[in-house]
Amino acid sequence: MQRIFLKAKLHRVSTTASELDYEGSCEIDGILLDAAGISAFEQIQIYNIENGNRFTTYAIRGKENTGVISVNGAAAHKAAVGDLLIIASYASYSEAEIKNYAPTLCYVDDKNQLTGVSASISL
Repeated sequence: MQRIFLKAKLHRVSTTASELDYEGSCEIDGILLDAAGISAFEQIQIYNIENGNRFTTYAIRGKENTGVISVNGAAAHKAAVGDLLIIASYASYSEAEIKNYAPTLCYVDDKNQLTGVSASISL
């Protein structure tokens, strides 16, 4: 049996651009993608903390160390510049894989610069 678990998340990133007239996707700073283990064109879920919108799109690799988080195409209606987002990816795991499972949780500062990576939520 395969079960779906959180693979990775970028927690509380700030939207830096919202481009309606652009091919759909979400451009993400390459450093953040690498830290989270999210690949270009991988499906992602975006949760907008500001307005509650939740939507699916795919990741596009942005220039490294720019802090870019650009929500593009039709999804631009769901996020405005400055909105805080959680960007998540999920994967299917076998029962054997679940035994050693740990998500990659990435945290950023107010400029979307990586400040830490963890495998567990610290409350």
